[in-house]
Amino acid sequence: MLKLQRPLVFMNVEATGPNIYKDRIVEVGLLKVWPEGKREMWASLVNPQVPISPEVVAVHGIRNEDVAHAPLFSHLAQEILNFIEGCDLSGFNILRFDIPLLHEDFCAPAFTGRWAGYGSWTA
Repeated sequence: MLKLQRPLVFMNVEATGPNIYKDRIVEVGLLKVWPEGKREMWASLVNPQVPISPEVVAVHGIRNEDVAHAPLFSHLAQEILNFIEGCDLSGFNILRFDIPLLHEDFCAPAFTGRWAGYGSWTA
């Protein structure tokens, strides 16, 4: 059995496409597992303010009408940071996609909270 020293957050981010510099987040899903076994979830759709192409909808199933009234990332950013603070992060391909995509949105002018790269990232 894995013995955790700190909470572990499994993350999944869906976007308008695969380009971390051009595409925008449409959904963030987080599952926190505490060292004592408690589990906590946080998830939200995100309004990307750009259209989602039919090809991308075919991949993740999130449609433009699903995110039309969802909050903007800048309105969710601090809540996401609060959820992952003090945690180790895990997930499929997070170093190449999820974290760089989050970094792009956390560093956008619309978000004024603290991000600063969220420490160092290791595989």
